[in-house]
Amino acid sequence: MVWIPGISRLEKRKGGGRGGGGTSSGGSKGGTSSSGSSSSGSKGGTSSGTTSSGGGTTSSSGGTSRPAFSVPNTATGTKGASTYGSGGGRVSTIPAGTAFAGRQQGGATRDQVYGSNVYGSGYPAGYSATGRGVGGAGFPFYFWPLAWGGGLGYGAAYLHNREYGDPNNSSRPGGPMMQFSITSPAPIATYHVVSDNNTVHALIDTLTTNCSTISNKPLTAKSFSGGAGDPQPETTIQYYRSSSVALTLDGYNNTAALSDDTSLPNTPLPSSLDQTFLNCLNVTIGASVPLIDGACPSVGGAPLWLLVATLLVAVRNAL
Repeated sequence: MVWIPGISRLEKRKGGGRGGGGTSSGGSKGGTSSSGSSSSGSKGGTSSGTTSSGGGTTSSSGGTSRPAFSVPNTATGTKGASTYGSGGGRVSTIPAGTAFAGRQQGGATRDQVYGSNVYGSGYPAGYSATGRGVGGAGFPFYFWPLAWGGGLGYGAAYLHNREYGDPNNSSRPGGPMMQFSITSPAPIATYHVVSDNNTVHALIDTLTTNCSTISNKPLTAKSFSGGAGDPQPETTIQYYRSSSVALTLDGYNNTAALSDDTSLPNTPLPSSLDQTFLNCLNVTIGASVPLIDGACPSVGGAPLWLLVATLLVAVRNAL
């Protein structure tokens, strides 16, 4: 199952697969426990047609891959992304003459979307940065990691890597960074989701559909600059998709995130949180966060290559 600091148990989504993240490509670290130690074998990263509920909160929806948007700013051109898609595809090297030339991109799948609450988590083996953070990392999901904004002098240096530009960088795959808030029913807690523009709007749709007890519907996206009033890295409780998506909690202050010292324990989450509600957010994001389509395009449910081959055979037989 997927772990978030301070929560001893999060319900696994029925039919869920192994959640990746951390530094392994095979379903590795899915967060940290309240003691700061790593959990293992995280799950819940795939979509099925089953649902689990509690307190009026639906934690999943159908498992159909849904077209979400095209991503024009990947290093090798426009690519399609889908909610509930499986991701994957071949690994390639970013060509010379483009941003981040020589780095690897692609190949990561749905069961690898979960990181932990540490910036730089959620990278499969071979893609992660050499040290803490995201400096020099590849792009297993094509999307760039979050840029927290701010400046040196606030928090650890690893949080302020400038190679991906500012949060409003329009070259970012999916568009400039955006955010939206989510309010739980009593006991009231306010969460934020931070990611690129297209991902934010896709997750507004899936969370609105799946988590029925959200109190502040309709959910509304707004810009993110990293300044005062915006979510900060120490409020993050979970990263997804190679640190390109963050779930934060207002009032949470994980001081360990502001240090380069990896031995510091994480601050536990408040015990008063509605864990069923939080589980719905966490599982829905993991299951539906848009991924670049890795499979061959399809028409009417059939792979495009199969339709082309069938047409060629029909033409040959007609000659």
